[in-house]
Amino acid sequence: MTLGEIAKLIDGEVVGDPEIVITGISGINESNKGDITFLANPKYSVLMKTTRASAVITSTDVCDFSKPVIKTDNPSLAFAKVVGVVVSNNIRHPKGIHAGAVISPEAKIGKNVAIGAGAIIEDGAIIGDNTIIYGNCYVGYNARIGNNCLIYPNVTVRERVEIKDRVIIHSGTVLGSDGFGFAMMKGVQEKIPQIGTVVIDDDVEIGANVTIDRARFDKTVIGKGTKIDNLVQIAHNVIIGENCIIVAQAGISGSTTLGKNVILAGQAGLVGHIRVGDGAIAAAQAGVTKSIPPYTKVSGYPAKPHDIAKRVNACIQKLPVLYKKINQLEKKIIELENKLRSNQNG
Repeated sequence: MTLGEIAKLIDGEVVGDPEIVITGISGINESNKGDITFLANPKYSVLMKTTRASAVITSTDVCDFSKPVIKTDNPSLAFAKVVGVVVSNNIRHPKGIHAGAVISPEAKIGKNVAIGAGAIIEDGAIIGDNTIIYGNCYVGYNARIGNNCLIYPNVTVRERVEIKDRVIIHSGTVLGSDGFGFAMMKGVQEKIPQIGTVVIDDDVEIGANVTIDRARFDKTVIGKGTKIDNLVQIAHNVIIGENCIIVAQAGISGSTTLGKNVILAGQAGLVGHIRVGDGAIAAAQAGVTKSIPPYTKVSGYPAKPHDIAKRVNACIQKLPVLYKKINQLEKKIIELENKLRSNQNG
């Protein structure tokens, strides 16, 4: 593609030669001649002079035109669009239904569906139009997968789980595993049946090795547009709102509810039966033990409003110095007491 063609694709403005041919895409430090890269933050504009890329997608604020550029309002999003076009042309998904797939005659398969070798589709399962299911996936009894979904290898979709349209699920993920429910009876942990289900709404993407447990009675819900990173655990009866971001190794305990546009950073842990308001953020490794109001950022353990948590952490960092000072003060107090006793006895 030429630089001018890319500019039309992302609705950008070319500064420089629009006929430059672009043959690759790369990061700004790793790029070579023929590549296009991007620069989102103007404070790093010095990299414009050092990059080997032939052109740069950048913001309208950048004034360094030592390289041909495409100016856009959102360089990161524009670059992602270019990457998406290039990648979609290079990826080869399965086509058609492989002879090695095991599909129940009672399953309903839509138009233009691809199912890879070793996949198992059980009785009553429904697969929507244009959905791709890679090899070795399992789709359980009466499970439903919508249109235009992409299910990578070794994904397990348990019985009665519902996945709506345009959902992407990466390898190793399990949807609808039993919720973790036990009751102590006469010294033995007895299993509590988990008879609910899981509902994944439109345009959700779920990373690799994620586990989303079925509800005890009703349903565990992942809201429209939410993106879940690898290695996340979501327990029974959790409700996650629209367009949330759940980063790797986060864990959400049972019956907790997240509003819209919530962000849980890496290794954040939430207790059960709390509510996280719209737009709230839990920082990395936050231990959230109570509900978070909307549009509040918390961090630390137990999680506190971020400004307070920073001050607490700053005090903790000073403990070695404070401990030393206290020791010195204790010694001075002892010396003064000894002098006072000597004066009184003298």
